Formats: sequence, C-alpha cells, structure tokens
Amino acid sequence: MPDEETQTLDRSAGAAATRAPAITPQATAQPTWLGPVLVVGIVLAALNLRPAITSLGALFEETRTGLGMSGTVAGLITSVPALCFAVFGVTAPRLSRRFGPAAVVCAGMVAVAAGLLVRPFANGPVGFLAASALSLAGIALTNVLLPVIVKRYFPDRVGTMIGLYSMSLAAGTSLAAAATVPLTDALGGSWRTGLLVWAVLALLAVLPWLPVARASRRVDRAVATAGPVAPGAGPRVGRSRTAWALACYFGLQATGAYITMGWLPQIFRDAGVSASTAGVLLAVTMVMGVPLAFVIPGLAARMKNQGAIAVTLGVFGLIGYVGLYLAPAAGAWAWALLLGVSNCAFPLVITLIGLRAKSPAGVVKLSAFAQSTGYLISIPGPLLIGALYQHSGGWDLPLALMAGLLLPQIVLGVLAGRDRTIEDECGMGD
Repeated sequence: MPDEETQTLDRSAGAAATRAPAITPQATAQPTWLGPVLVVGIVLAALNLRPAITSLGALFEETRTGLGMSGTVAGLITSVPALCFAVFGVTAPRLSRRFGPAAVVCAGMVAVAAGLLVRPFANGPVGFLAASALSLAGIALTNVLLPVIVKRYFPDRVGTMIGLYSMSLAAGTSLAAAATVPLTDALGGSWRTGLLVWAVLALLAVLPWLPVARASRRVDRAVATAGPVAPGAGPRVGRSRTAWALACYFGLQATGAYITMGWLPQIFRDAGVSASTAGVLLAVTMVMGVPLAFVIPGLAARMKNQGAIAVTLGVFGLIGYVGLYLAPAAGAWAWALLLGVSNCAFPLVITLIGLRAKSPAGVVKLSAFAQSTGYLISIPGPLLIGALYQHSGGWDLPLALMAGLLLPQIVLGVLAGRDRTIEDECGMGD
C-alpha cells in the first residue's frame, strides 16, 4: 500500500495547497488501547537504542581477546555505530512511506534482538561485526522514526513524549554501561553471556510493537480513504537552512557524546584517578542525562525559541572542559556533572526535530536528514582525539579541541532553535 502511506504521511504538508483540512490519525477512530501501548512501546524501544553499544564497550577487551581481533578490526568496530546510523538512517523515510513508521520500528526492534542473539555465538570478527551491524541497522531506523511516531500520535504532547523517550534512552545507556560487568560475573564470567543477556530486553521491546504496527496500519488506511488528499511529497529538506543547522548541531553533539563515552575515563586515569573511580565518574556523567532528558524537551516545547537552552548546555560543557584542563583530578566530580549536563544536547536536538517541521512527512524527512548527516559528521571526532592524544603525549591539545568544537555547536544550536519550520523555508508554508 505505498500510495496510501505516502498520502497519509504527506497530507499535512500538502493541506495548504488544496485548502482542505488535514486528516490525521487522531481524527479517525482508533483502538482505545493504542495510545497506552504506544507509550510502553516507545519506552521499551528507547531503552534498547544503546545497550548494543555500551554493553560491548564494557566487555570490549574480553571480546577482542576472545575473537582474536587485530587492532585494526577493533578500531573498525568502535567506528561502526555512527557509520551504521548514518547509512541505514537514510532508508527510514522510504521504508516508512512503504510500510508505515510503526511497522518499520517493529522490524527495527526485531533486527536489534536478532543481532544481539546471534553475535555472542560468532566464532570470528567477521560474524561478530555482521551481527552487530544487524542490531545497529535496527537502531538506526528506530532512531529516525520514534520522533515521527511521537509527532504523529501525540501532537499535543511532543515535549512530554520526547522527554520520556530521551529519558528512557539515557537510562538504557547508563544501565548497560553499569550492569554488564556485574551481570557477566554473576552469570559465570563469560563475555558471551554478558552480551547475550541484553537480547532479552530487546525481545521484550518487540512485543508491544506487534499489535501497534497492525492497528496503526488500519488507522492509516482509514485516513487515506477519509477525504481528499493533497499531492506532493513533502518538503525538500536539503533546501532548508534550519535543517542544515540541525544536522550539524546533531553531528557536533554526537561527537562530544562519543568522545566523552570513549575517552573521559582515560582522562581521569591519566590524572591519577583510580580505574574504578574513573568508571564511576563516567557513570555519573551518563546518569545526569536521565532526569534532564525528561525536563529539557518539555521546557523546549513551551518555548518559541530554544536557542537559550543550546547556549546554556554549551556553556556547561565549556566550563567542564576548562576544569579538566586545569584541575582534572581535584575537581573530577564537578567536571563529570558539568559534562553530563552538556551531553543533554541530544534530547534538545531530538525535540527540535519534532518542532521544526509541521507534518509527519516533514518530521520523518528532517529526522532522517539530521541524524544521518549528523552521525557522518561525528565519525572522525573520537579518532582525531585519539590521534592527538597519542602524538602529543597528553590531554592539553585534545581538551582544547573538545572545547573548541562547542563554540560552533552553540552557534548552530541558536540557529536551529529559531521559531521556523522547514516547510516555510522550502516555500511550502500556509
């Protein structure tokens, strides 16, 4: 039913051209259970968007040794997440038009679960990498389409629902980072078991999306046949300055997040902090995202211009990096907290994706464009920081670069936070 799905997604964007009222899923009959089950599905899906990555990070040395990975292959695996997010995220709009966003998210959760089930049984790096890529492909599709689901089914609660989604994502990230090693020890000490356990959470996430995908398909058919449909394929996102600002802002905040996850413990350890304390400090940084990921989207949704939030988050990060430069060990807890606040640029940019487009069609295209472009931008950052660290023999230059990247991030956040939509910028406004 590709034509029906395209009509459904594009109706809001084309309504101005026909002067006919847009017909949305909220205006059609739908099961009373769909809303509550969608909330559960969004929470479970978000919980599964990072454990495939952070659980491997916790057991990476054991996994590398167990599979006999070379240094080159190990480096490739650490770069695969951002690459997969960019490559597979581009396919989300086309798949969404063909099958519906809920069905694609359901398939994405199946892919995440399948990859997590298979990769612990891989006998070599190639099989392990392929299974990881399967999970990451599912994560990429879900990354792009969850904001679309929120915009489509909760248009009056975008801030609240994006907050719930972002908080769940942060919770899943922190949980996998903190619990993987203890779970592995409790289950016998094998890295394979430690990685396999996260497939259980992914399988749970599939369950609510099965009925949601079926019910939303029926709603889509009802919308497509309920009235006149405007032509058009939604906005051409690449023509929008706001879309480019969002994509670059997404890329720089992702760069900062990956650098923090990959290198912050080493910065503290090189300053004389014990390995165990350095791990706890990273957990503190990650946990900061849980409450703030719920607060920031709601606050942003109530504001016409969100630039002030982007500036505030950037300033927190600048203070944190300056502190790491001047007194990394003496103020370690303060710098970890400040960087944790700064890393909450992610829930802000996800909220902006929902606010900077008028229609589900616009949101799906903007989400795919911003995330795919942004993740491509983020790929070199952690590698460059590692190269600077290795060749300079310390953290002065890397920390200067980290702080320097926050300056354009702040400017781009201000530009992306302006009260305008991509449809208006592309000449498709009312």
